[in-house]
Amino acid sequence: MRETFAATVSRAMDEDPRVAVVLAAISAGMFRASAARHPGRVIDVGIREQAMIGVAGGLALTGMRPVVHSYAPFLVERPFEQVKLDLGHQDAGAVLVSIGASYDASDAGRTHQAPGDVALLDSLPGWTVYAPGHPDEVRGALAAALPGEHRVYVRLSEAANRAPLPVGGRLSVLRTGSPRSAGVVVAVGPMLDRVLEATADLDVTVAYTATVRPFDREGLSALTGAAGSADVLVVEPYLRGTSAHEVAEALADRRHRQLGLGVARDHEVRAYGTPARHDRVHGLDPEGIAKAARDFFLV
Repeated sequence: MRETFAATVSRAMDEDPRVAVVLAAISAGMFRASAARHPGRVIDVGIREQAMIGVAGGLALTGMRPVVHSYAPFLVERPFEQVKLDLGHQDAGAVLVSIGASYDASDAGRTHQAPGDVALLDSLPGWTVYAPGHPDEVRGALAAALPGEHRVYVRLSEAANRAPLPVGGRLSVLRTGSPRSAGVVVAVGPMLDRVLEATADLDVTVAYTATVRPFDREGLSALTGAAGSADVLVVEPYLRGTSAHEVAEALADRRHRQLGLGVARDHEVRAYGTPARHDRVHGLDPEGIAKAARDFFLV
């Protein structure tokens, strides 16, 4: 996904003179050729993440379309005040593109992990958020984001599904349950393949989205209306329960149960390990998802 992002944005710089890239040392080498072709439109501020967002806000106010890139904790958490004020308060648009996801860089320790990034941005109005599940979906997200003026977050991951799906605002249905099915499972981004495996023996509808904000409330409402139950399981690659309020809004007109799977909220995993081991600890491997789904739906 990282290579796809760099190639897509580099091509966009050739085609659109508004597009500029703002970096804080991370991935600078991937834009060296673009910097040579477009002097002044690739800006590396060094390890100054707050300045990176401030520069992006200033560029946006002059009519440029800044693309800002770093690891998720350095892009969202560390400069959050600048994200809130220099972009949001000024109503300035930018495209923030992160790498590292929740714990792709688990060998670098907690400093490079950001399971709370989407939840943090969710506290601010007006953001579009993509969590692609395949490199081709990165192209789709950027194709939608770059021509606009709005605020966009694209969350890249080293985990990926086997095949891409359309990146749009609607839920994509991968498996339809019977009229008496147990409910609906929503898989977000790179969670899809493992969700399909984990729920293969359950009578549930499985839907997918890489566009997590705005959330397709209307689509979820329709899916639960067609299912035998309004019970909803959301499997997200970041902080557990991040989209719980979206499900609640979508189904506010009916009784329902919901369960969120994601990175644990009740404890911080401080061991280094591998991303796969972190998945197991948080119950985000196929076995963990399968157990949670059975316990939830087969009550």
